[in-house]
Amino acid sequence: MRVIAGDFKGRQLMSVPTHKTRPTTDKVKEAVFHVIGPYFEGGKALDLFAGSGGLGIEALSRGAESCIFVDQQPKAIQTIYDNIKKLDIEERVEVFKTDAMRAIKAAGKRELTFDYIFLDPPYNKFSYKDLMEALLENDLIAESATIICEHDASEEIPEEVGHLKRLKTDYYGSNIGVSIFE
Repeated sequence: MRVIAGDFKGRQLMSVPTHKTRPTTDKVKEAVFHVIGPYFEGGKALDLFAGSGGLGIEALSRGAESCIFVDQQPKAIQTIYDNIKKLDIEERVEVFKTDAMRAIKAAGKRELTFDYIFLDPPYNKFSYKDLMEALLENDLIAESATIICEHDASEEIPEEVGHLKRLKTDYYGSNIGVSIFE
């Protein structure tokens, strides 16, 4: 697993040493960032179900100014810390060991908003509709935000959630789907 482009292009990232986490493949990561914009001029990212932190780190490498990483698995949290230390980006990130809904509520209380939100939960375990409704209810979505959902290819993803509209869904292999909302 590596950073595809930007400031940290080619740098290797550690993956979480457990079967409970499924890393986003380099192929999928490259395709996602090709769609949402190869490079960013600032912006804040939220990487829920962060695993190793690969998606948020890719966003930082491509110009996002900061990222909050959330995961509830202790090994994932340690891996995120190891990866951000390796890249010397501690001052641009926050890391929280908690579940996604609790993190969403906490970010809402802090009145945070995000330009890029990565939702990559364990397949078929969370409702993307519920997650996006919680993001909307807690006012976490910046005006021109992009939400990226990685999901099982067979999973039903809504066309709309509140004012969020699905722009596209792409499939990679037989089991990976990526849906992008704005």
